[in-house]
Amino acid sequence: MSEPTITPADVLSRLEYVIDPELGVDIVNLGLVYDVQVDEGGRVAVTMTLTTQNCPLTFSMPAAVERAIRSLPGVTDVSVQLVWSPPWHPSMMSPLARARLGYRPESE
Repeated sequence: MSEPTITPADVLSRLEYVIDPELGVDIVNLGLVYDVQVDEGGRVAVTMTLTTQNCPLTFSMPAAVERAIRSLPGVTDVSVQLVWSPPWHPSMMSPLARARLGYRPESE
């Protein structure tokens, strides 16, 4: 029996359970996950950011992301790269996150 094949969509679905405790919204809908790569060996690489460089979650959030991904069957390794470019902006949020946070762009 072969190992299950993991897809970037599987990883993103799992990351919807990782909640930013300050905002109460998951990191995918906040637009904090920039890229997910999965190779045939079950290695997962995530590129993500936080809302600010001074975010108090700088150390704990990547660890939470790694734990969530490692819980997927077939994952053999996880790397989480935290980047600051491009900088996060509220316009990166999904409509769901905007609604939950009551965010309305200034242009509206």
